[in-house]
Amino acid sequence: MNKLDKDYQALLQDILDTGVTKMDRTGTGTISVFGRQIRHRMSDGFPVITTKKMYWKGIVTELLWFLRGDTNIKYLIDNNCHIWTGDAYKNYCKNINLPPTRTLPLGTKVIPTLYTQEEFINKIKTDDEFAKKFGNLGPIYGKQWRDWEVLHYDKSLNHTDNDIECYRTHIDQIANSVNLLKTDPDSRRNKVSAWNVADLNQMALPPCHTDFQFYTRELSLEERATIWNNTHNPAGNIYTHNQYDENEIPARAISLMWNQRSVDTFLGLPFNIASYGLLLEIIAKEVNMVPDELIGNLGDVHLYSNHIEQAKEQIGREPFELPKLGKLPDYLCKKDNWECYKPEDITIENYQAHPAIKAPLSN
Repeated sequence: MNKLDKDYQALLQDILDTGVTKMDRTGTGTISVFGRQIRHRMSDGFPVITTKKMYWKGIVTELLWFLRGDTNIKYLIDNNCHIWTGDAYKNYCKNINLPPTRTLPLGTKVIPTLYTQEEFINKIKTDDEFAKKFGNLGPIYGKQWRDWEVLHYDKSLNHTDNDIECYRTHIDQIANSVNLLKTDPDSRRNKVSAWNVADLNQMALPPCHTDFQFYTRELSLEERATIWNNTHNPAGNIYTHNQYDENEIPARAISLMWNQRSVDTFLGLPFNIASYGLLLEIIAKEVNMVPDELIGNLGDVHLYSNHIEQAKEQIGREPFELPKLGKLPDYLCKKDNWECYKPEDITIENYQAHPAIKAPLSN
């Protein structure tokens, strides 16, 4: 049975039954509950919702965008992913209406041209300078995951009390996390954060999913034997751990738990579940471990007021079986280059789902 869809439907029903009415920054209005959790065993299938059709390429593209350390929407738009377009366009409208900083020779003020959102998207696609100026969303997820910036203050003994030297260092949290999984897999400090308090006011939108943590455990001899049988198809004998090590059979299972302060339950949460499921699969491949459990700790869990009827429709649908993730390409392990992954290289197999349900995105 597809437990993930059932749990998700139960969460939607919980909000409808017990949620309180709250206003929000978008002005749309929500009904909201606080403190819920989603759990999924990766062995039960890949965690993509089946009670409505999900845009798989969009899920993949956004995650790869994060892993690239990118914060400009050009990569997303070039791959027909518009999850962040509204936020970028909102920023553009805000910036373009600032008072002009230059004048014509006769003193006439220059009035900026405000593009429509469709024109804005086309300019991002075709004008690199425009994309560089207006496509950046500030130091959001990709920046924090791959390039957390630290400013150091060093008061040299050779200087006066008022003479302080400053220098910057950069932390690649994803690379550090992978290294820690390889060198100290039982570490309780394997955590990646996007919630950089010093940078929040520079972000187009503060992180909704704020951080995630890895946890690993040793596989039993029987579990490793099952992997051997599934991948090598021998007679089924249970060998020693050393023999499995020699044949690069995974010795550990890896789980991922993410924390999310704000949860757009109808539109956003299904993306988040599938995205972190895919991240778990990618990292598991990199460190030669078996994806185990995916856990989401959810804070303000809400339905927007213009998503109520859509949620009711989805609750009434019977789930299909979960799909399987296609074989991940070997680019990452072979080249140690996260940018080698391409959205079209990552697929799901046997994905059967009900039709998509349209709902407006609140920015």
